[in-house]
Amino acid sequence: MNRASVLVVGGGIGGLAAALAGARAGVPVQLFERSPVFAEVGAGIQLGPNVTRLLHGWGLQQGLEAVAAYPDQLVIRSAETGTVLGQLRLGAQAQARYGAPYATIHRADLQALLLQAVQGEAGVTLGLAQPITGFEQDESGVRLQHADGGQSSGALLVGADGLWSRVRQQLLGDGAPRPTGHVAYRAMVPQATLPAALRCQSVVVWLGAGLHLVQYPVRGGDWLNVVALVEDRLQVVRAGDRSGWDHAALGADLQLALRSATADLRALVQAVEGWRLWHLQIRDTLRSASQMAQGRVALLGDAAHPMLPYLAQGAGMAIEDARALGQALATAGATPKALAHYAQARWQRNARVQKRSLRNAWIFHATGPVRWGRDLAMRLLGERLLDLPWLYGGPRN
Repeated sequence: MNRASVLVVGGGIGGLAAALAGARAGVPVQLFERSPVFAEVGAGIQLGPNVTRLLHGWGLQQGLEAVAAYPDQLVIRSAETGTVLGQLRLGAQAQARYGAPYATIHRADLQALLLQAVQGEAGVTLGLAQPITGFEQDESGVRLQHADGGQSSGALLVGADGLWSRVRQQLLGDGAPRPTGHVAYRAMVPQATLPAALRCQSVVVWLGAGLHLVQYPVRGGDWLNVVALVEDRLQVVRAGDRSGWDHAALGADLQLALRSATADLRALVQAVEGWRLWHLQIRDTLRSASQMAQGRVALLGDAAHPMLPYLAQGAGMAIEDARALGQALATAGATPKALAHYAQARWQRNARVQKRSLRNAWIFHATGPVRWGRDLAMRLLGERLLDLPWLYGGPRN
């Protein structure tokens, strides 16, 4: 094993992006994934210009265009009446303003794109079926302990092992994530199987009391991704294990939650089969760089800063993390100094996105005067309210 290498734990989007960025910085990378195959759960994600810009910079533009969809607009609608509350032009407008497009993509397609890129890098070694049990770090390097009793040595360790990160558990010792009382129903459906009136090439967000639903195209527009986020206080979620996110869910539960929704929205839910259930978990917002890196060990993506999906930036922040990590490695090499620079460059932006995601949860699901004020603001301010230059315009340095 190369003791000058970076050890990456986790083969999801964040881990693969970190491996790619490290290799492009000229640092050998060893990546370890606990599963026997690289696989992602069947769900879609949104990639703002801040993210597609970085993927293009890695030379992945052509591959992205082959599998993603590029919605023409974001439309906010009332779940109860169907009234359009606000709109944001995407497509050519996003490209012109930010120099990169707004894309929507299946998680598995993005993971496959990153995996293909990583496999083309001579400096990356991939290890499957490699669960880890812990690590040790000292002045000489890091030793990663595997479940089979083996060890791997390197200069640095990056934990990209998700919400329930074992690396985080040892590094920070801050316990398990906590439930939010919100759940997400997710589904993917071929658009050709839907009635013409339900097919969609835009991002549409339906806002209701204590819930909202998002729909958008993936896989070149051939499939529709649908996710409904519901607060548990509606009492439609069945009891059971809440530690994971890919649970069988009954469409009848979601239909009950949307019993007061407009006919168009109820028709969409009724037309979709195969719902899966995700119990949303969260951690406290980042407060310092030390929560992202200490010594020779760093955290990345959900392992460092899990966030609610109300700003659609979970995967995006992981990719931004990876890019910053690569920049730090290129400047300082595989040293603790590189990780310190990485954490300092990332923690405040990640904290801002975490806070904005929490705020959006309150705004999206609002009732009473807050809801009235929200709808009025969208009607009056339109794109000025929905566009986010601070988010989509960075990072550029």
